[in-house]
Amino acid sequence: MADPSSYRPKPGQIPDSPGVYKFRDEHRRVIYVGKAKSLRQRLANYFQPLTSLHPRTATMVTTAAAVEWTVVATEVEALQLEYSWIKEFDPRFNVKYRDDKSYPYLAVTMNEEFPRVQVMRGAKKKGVRYFGPYGHAWAIRETVDLMLRVFPVRTCSAGVFKRSAQIGRPCLLGYIGKCAAPCVARVTPEEHRELAEDFCDFMAGRTGAYLRRVEQQMMDAAEDMEYERAARLRDDLGALKKALEKNAIVFNDATDADLIAVAEDELEAAVQIFHVRGGRVRGQRGWVTDKVEAVDTAGLVEHALQQLYGEETGDSVPKEVLVPALPEDADAVSGWLASRRGSNVSLRIPQRGDKKALMVTVARNAQQALTLHKTKRASDLTTRSRALEEIAAALELDSAPLRIECFDISHLQGDDVVASMVVFEDGLARKSEYRRFQIKGFDGQDDVRSMHEVISRRFKRYLAEQARTGEWGEEEGQEPGEAPGPEPTGPSEPGLVPGRGSDGSAGPVSREVSAFQEEDGRPKRFAYPPQLLVVDGGQPQVAAAKRALDELGIDDIAVCGLAKRLEEVWVPDEDDPVVLPRSSEGLYLLQRVRDEAHRFAITYQRAKRTKRFKAGPLDAVPGLGDTRKQALIKHFGSVKKLRSATIDEICEVPGIGRKTAETVAAALAEAVPAAPAVNTATGEIMEEDDGGSTT
Repeated sequence: MADPSSYRPKPGQIPDSPGVYKFRDEHRRVIYVGKAKSLRQRLANYFQPLTSLHPRTATMVTTAAAVEWTVVATEVEALQLEYSWIKEFDPRFNVKYRDDKSYPYLAVTMNEEFPRVQVMRGAKKKGVRYFGPYGHAWAIRETVDLMLRVFPVRTCSAGVFKRSAQIGRPCLLGYIGKCAAPCVARVTPEEHRELAEDFCDFMAGRTGAYLRRVEQQMMDAAEDMEYERAARLRDDLGALKKALEKNAIVFNDATDADLIAVAEDELEAAVQIFHVRGGRVRGQRGWVTDKVEAVDTAGLVEHALQQLYGEETGDSVPKEVLVPALPEDADAVSGWLASRRGSNVSLRIPQRGDKKALMVTVARNAQQALTLHKTKRASDLTTRSRALEEIAAALELDSAPLRIECFDISHLQGDDVVASMVVFEDGLARKSEYRRFQIKGFDGQDDVRSMHEVISRRFKRYLAEQARTGEWGEEEGQEPGEAPGPEPTGPSEPGLVPGRGSDGSAGPVSREVSAFQEEDGRPKRFAYPPQLLVVDGGQPQVAAAKRALDELGIDDIAVCGLAKRLEEVWVPDEDDPVVLPRSSEGLYLLQRVRDEAHRFAITYQRAKRTKRFKAGPLDAVPGLGDTRKQALIKHFGSVKKLRSATIDEICEVPGIGRKTAETVAAALAEAVPAAPAVNTATGEIMEEDDGGSTT
């Protein structure tokens, strides 16, 4: 625990200007980011006697070991920089709202020749119109099903659309009148796009004029005694009104607004947002967060606004935002929202009327969300805390292991030997810090030797980072900043981000390079040590891991192993394992960590094996990527024909220069062609027709 006075800046050093400040801990990780109109006045509040600070603020300043700041020109710039740094560094003492799910949107792909209506989740794409978010995907599908009667827009996938066009026959929706069937040219692309634009206008709230037009067409058809057409328009009108009823009518005018309400207690807070478009509630979302910093309702609202609109632009930011309390710098927040929208945004507290009544409803939803969250989360928090305490007690640790790293070795009969490292913090997986290794030191199968190599490489990098930042003395005969161990290898597994560590990457403006980032801003890989190191295996693997740490002079990291046979916990230099009860939460947590490391390792090993099996002679050509390999095979038809081609003929392939053509020709000339495959049933010799494989 640090004494705040040990790193308190001198009063004259802090500027009396708007800016953003960062608190860092002893490992140089950013633990809190804040902004202020006056940095001097705001930072002075943190260095009061601990007894006068809020308990959470006191915990933060005693955890911190340094404070930095960046001066900006305006409060709006401070708000933007604060949001960027919170996203970048993920500080542990900042309030962060996280969705427990990805909310579905109703999307219309206006960027396609024939726009498609569908349910979409995840990041928004350019050229796609979005409506929502909705609480459930089935709510979107019910609304779309009603509206397709009036707006028969395409809803099928690209594969179904292409198939229908090939056979000249539409799908079922085309036969029952819920698709205009552009796949078989029943409508032109222009007519179908007009249908999609009408669909979007109706969903955007411009409903009154369209309903009146349909009603007038129905009356005109009845007067002309076109009763079948009038009945069809009557049914269309009923379908549209029923679709509108699914979105609660809130205001008589075409109001576009977001209403934000907060329910909180001493430990947690829940935020609910209602999206009102065209006077109706079009979507709803909510978050729940731990109050890890001393923050009031106004502060929670400001954090919610940053989370909600930090990556939105244009009409995604409404004209009006209604909140239960105004942020401290309301004008700056309003200016920031206006810059995101491109026009003025009203940020205010509703005082009376329909908007005040709806805010009460939103607040009631927030309170219910907080109550439900506590019901679900209480046992989970208790279980995780108990698991960490049980592990600490069983292994005789001084404190609960808040960071656990687990290593596993995977191979297939001695081939493609790889290893994995997974990280759990506070009992939860931190996938951004997972790492993978290829075993380099030897060939063949030896799990114990592989474990020793991986542990050595991981902690050599840790020591190298400490030496570079001056936290460890330089070893005799080693140049300052020289890394004593090899660089870990292997790209990240698909779907996992390889670089982001505890501290994230470098900020836009920084007074010094972080101990957890490279000078170019890339995050370092192994800069933070665990409290507990777990290996998948028994006594031999544990002994190898402990020997690797001893050789590096590291004696403050606990080591244990979990053997699969009887789920025994092995510790170094002990002849008997530690046996945890089968019902132990600590054992369950260790099993989850071990199983995750095994999953991560075997996924990587299978990917390497698959890549090796698919390798062909072109894979050995340096500098030849997948795109140009495919272009060569497509042009010549097979590797056999490519091998017999001249350099001038190879140069005819788009993207292939003469130097590359010479390299390809030389590599194929050196490669020994694989023996032709033989069909054992007919005796037929099968020719090469792809990148080195036979069929």
